[in-house]
Amino acid sequence: MRHSISVLVENQFGVLARIAGLFSGRGFNIDSLSVGVTTDPSISRMTIVVRGDDRILEQVTKQLNKLINVVRVVDLTKEEHVGREMVLIKVTANQQDRAELLSITNIFRGKIVDVSQETYTIEITGDENKIVAIIKLLAPFGIREIARTGRVCMGRGGKSIKV
Repeated sequence: MRHSISVLVENQFGVLARIAGLFSGRGFNIDSLSVGVTTDPSISRMTIVVRGDDRILEQVTKQLNKLINVVRVVDLTKEEHVGREMVLIKVTANQQDRAELLSITNIFRGKIVDVSQETYTIEITGDENKIVAIIKLLAPFGIREIARTGRVCMGRGGKSIKV
């Protein structure tokens, strides 16, 4: 199972390295990691996606809570939440394929953010299933490059993670 963990941390030098070291030191693999400053510039929010059962999640949560710069750890997996990822996909765009590529992009509510003689670069935002679906559809055209942000998540409704 994939777990989405939100971690509020002090926005200080070396915190990201310590958290990554915690995972690697225990043999846990991070599927994705996104970090950004919150409305409070002294606090950053990390969204860490990790695979494993509930036992692994419990170990990860306990270890994260032991780190001095960690302010709060919340597993959003079992709560109602919104999760999104952004991907840039550079795809071969021959003259005969351009209309179909534009159509696919529009169906997925994406944007073509760069055009060259040979390629389109397409931006798509959505959940993991949407990202995987468009990658499969674009593969036959010839994907040249992919850059993914990793998942960012937050609880639905009025519920917020507080410091």
